[in-house]
Amino acid sequence: MHPETPPQTHAPSPGLSEAQAETEARRIIADAYRPTAYRDHSPLPAHGDAPAVAQPGRPPMSQGATDASVLMLAGGATTAMVGGTAAVLMYVSQFADPVVCGLVFGAPTVLVLALARLAKRAKPAPDIHHHYEGPVYQDRRNVHSRTSGVWAKTNNQQ
Repeated sequence: MHPETPPQTHAPSPGLSEAQAETEARRIIADAYRPTAYRDHSPLPAHGDAPAVAQPGRPPMSQGATDASVLMLAGGATTAMVGGTAAVLMYVSQFADPVVCGLVFGAPTVLVLALARLAKRAKPAPDIHHHYEGPVYQDRRNVHSRTSGVWAKTNNQQ
């Protein structure tokens, strides 16, 4: 604004009448208690023809693959911690021998991994029972294969 221009004054706007204010208050209260979500309680179908949809996060894996993945992540984290500790120790001491540090920090890791492998092999083998209905034929033939030639011709002999 320029100094010569006087500030403009606005006339106050008239407020709502009593009836308009009451109607507006009822509308606001009704909007506040209106449901904003809907839940369908009908039963879901057991299966459908829609294709599977990939979910975010880790992809679906077998239990063995999941266990191996966790084991690899834990081994990587352990290796990083042991290596970082050895690097800090060598840097701080300025005369630490890398071979000695490798033996001191690697021995516990190797010991833990060896004990884990030993514990894994110590589990008893599961009992396997096969149940068959009807006549069963067991074929115990051995097939000996010999592949030879430039074009790799295979001759199977029994």
